[in-house]
Amino acid sequence: MAESLADRVSAIAAEAGALALSRFGGEVKRWEKTPGHPVCEVDIAVDQLLRGRLSALLPEAGWLSEETVDSADRLGGRRVWVVDPIDGTRDYLRGRPGWAVSIALVEDGQPVIAVLDAPARREHWRAVAGEGAYRGTVRVRASGRTELAGARVPADALAKADRDFVVVTKPNSIALRMAMVAAGEADLLATLRWGHEWDIAAAVLIAREGGAAVSDALGRPLSFNTPRGEAFGVLVTAPAIHAAAVERLRERAEAAIAR
Repeated sequence: MAESLADRVSAIAAEAGALALSRFGGEVKRWEKTPGHPVCEVDIAVDQLLRGRLSALLPEAGWLSEETVDSADRLGGRRVWVVDPIDGTRDYLRGRPGWAVSIALVEDGQPVIAVLDAPARREHWRAVAGEGAYRGTVRVRASGRTELAGARVPADALAKADRDFVVVTKPNSIALRMAMVAAGEADLLATLRWGHEWDIAAAVLIAREGGAAVSDALGRPLSFNTPRGEAFGVLVTAPAIHAAAVERLRERAEAAIAR
């Protein structure tokens, strides 16, 4: 049986994850791209590996990565790789396992193949549009929660207005937090600020294919390979509580986007 494109992307993600894991917990050069945004030499090494392997796989596809200078050339084609070499660099540098290699193939503005490789957690997530989402060989599904109160949220702390939620373990990687909703291990993940497409593209497809509801912070559909390469927040929930979550967060989201 011929190896599928998704299988090959999965293997590349695992190779990149192994490279990152080989340096995990050791001494690495680190610096800040901007205040509060750390990067290390392993981010760069993984980025270079991914660009070489993925560009060879689909030479016509564009490229959008956290660790590569962006180029408008990516806007001219139907397909683009959207990559975060190490999503959750803070956890990586602290020796904590909440980081992952994130790869999405975006076609006509939507992710169609997605892989998250989180070797320090011994997790490998993948999804293909229309074919479900998997952690390893096990298909994942979002929870059937119907009440917003009591929703499990991966967070360090809760806003006063959200004290009826339940805090669960929070990996630094936002992609892994979104995957937790896809797997029914959390019920809600929300950010209320502008963020980069590379942080969420792969996890959006995994969440969708797991049956979660996915939107931006205001409840609007997400699209990728935009000129800015950014989206205003992300909201991933168990499907039955999405509308209630949008309503609860609306005022805060509108205030944030107006700033």
